[in-house]
Amino acid sequence: AFSLFDKDGDGQITTKELGTVMRSLGQNPSESELQDMINEVDADNNGTIDFPEFLTMMARKMKDTDSEEEIREAFKVFDRDNNGFISAAELRHVMPFHR
Repeated sequence: AFSLFDKDGDGQITTKELGTVMRSLGQNPSESELQDMINEVDADNNGTIDFPEFLTMMARKMKDTDSEEEIREAFKVFDRDNNGFISAAELRHVMPFHR
């Protein structure tokens, strides 16, 4: 998985490389969000993620799985009329910049 992120094969994942992968997964993080993600695990403070830091990041992601109740609460934010479905209009209301 590391090599999917490390596009140039230099052993480091930059914000640019992380952003490319995140966008390919349907996410659209800002530059500062990408930097925050790197800073969370950047043990040597060099501004990039090396393989051991990448393993730390993946371990945290695996551990941070939301409970069913948290997922239901997040769903309710989108489902404004509480009908159990998220319409395109409801989605646009919550995510106005994603068109």
